[in-house]
Amino acid sequence: MSSPTGPASGLPVRMPRPRQPGRHRRPEPLAAPEGAPALVLAVPGTPSAAVRGLAEEVVSIARSELPGLDARIGYLDGDDAEFPTLQSVLAHAAGERTARYEQARAAGVDVKEPDGPVAVVVPLLAGPDSALLRQVRQAVMDSRVAADLTDVLGPHPLLAEALHVRLSEAGLARADRARLFTVATAADGIILASVGGEEAVQAAGITGMLLAARLAVPVMAAALDQEGSIASVAEQLRGSGSQNLALAPYLIGPEIDSTLLEEAAREAGCASAEALGPYPAIGKLALAKYTTALGIAPQQPQGTPARQS
Repeated sequence: MSSPTGPASGLPVRMPRPRQPGRHRRPEPLAAPEGAPALVLAVPGTPSAAVRGLAEEVVSIARSELPGLDARIGYLDGDDAEFPTLQSVLAHAAGERTARYEQARAAGVDVKEPDGPVAVVVPLLAGPDSALLRQVRQAVMDSRVAADLTDVLGPHPLLAEALHVRLSEAGLARADRARLFTVATAADGIILASVGGEEAVQAAGITGMLLAARLAVPVMAAALDQEGSIASVAEQLRGSGSQNLALAPYLIGPEIDSTLLEEAAREAGCASAEALGPYPAIGKLALAKYTTALGIAPQQPQGTPARQS
């Protein structure tokens, strides 16, 4: 039996583990600050059950990385019934913040009147698309809510990792080129397909260089929304010696009609990997945009370095 001062004689005493000093000390887990703005994921494209599932998985990843995060989903082309619009999600977040403040005041709690942004809006886009970003900005303005708008998710090493994984899942690249085995269908040239015009192609090209370093094959970016761009890049790659090409969509998925990818693959005469979708890196990058906007991110998420063969 234990005494008031500790366990009875003969029983082991569990002592608290001391904090490890110095630079190797494990960092304290990061949590969302109390009263922090909501993270609102701005989802482009035509809403559907599949798109909603993708968006929910992305915000679930973000929540798992930052406990206490208030994460919501707003659709650029929503209907405010099954798929809430970005405007309505922002207005609802603002109304909830005001209601919490008024309830606290009514209860006699001395609270500061809320200020600063109600939300941080993160576009669910791998690369820049001026038309879609204008739509996001217009939705934020129409909501009449104070909200910060972040940049798109890429370019970033984690997106190169995600592209590599999607190619390997389709049998178009080895999962790890340091291992001594071959994939009969592995591509020797990659077309990185983006949307958003020339600006998007240039941004995709940065991630393409990272992907090329991972795969040790040439990677060239092309625009799905520019006629002849995919075929032209395919011709360039074949002209430089690549014969077994693959199409790698530099896209999350909802931002385009899936038939565009099928048509592009036929145009280039090659197989295609799946879009990035809810790959874990997408949720981590969305969260990184949010925390950086609030100034609470110690560092950006790090990509897996390319393995050397």
